[in-house]
Amino acid sequence: MARVVKVTDKSRANLTGGSRKGVPNKVTAELKDMIREALDAAGGVSYLLERAHDPKTATAFLSLVGKTLPMTVKGPGEGGEFFQKIIVEVVRAKP
Repeated sequence: MARVVKVTDKSRANLTGGSRKGVPNKVTAELKDMIREALDAAGGVSYLLERAHDPKTATAFLSLVGKTLPMTVKGPGEGGEFFQKIIVEVVRAKP
């Protein structure tokens, strides 16, 4: 039968392995740098514009755009909400 061990916050502090929270992955950082260098060598923004306007590569371009957007967007509200003021003006039609 499997043994169940209860993990508490104190016991987690003694565990080893893995990365600390917030430490960027070296491989990911190096790969992003390589991609940026390749993009600069290919023509930068003008190259991306060509890909966006070419029907054969537009799908790949939009996929790239989707991967670069942030996963969540927080607004200025207390819980990250967005607020928008809407004014409705009711106007009567002339008879």
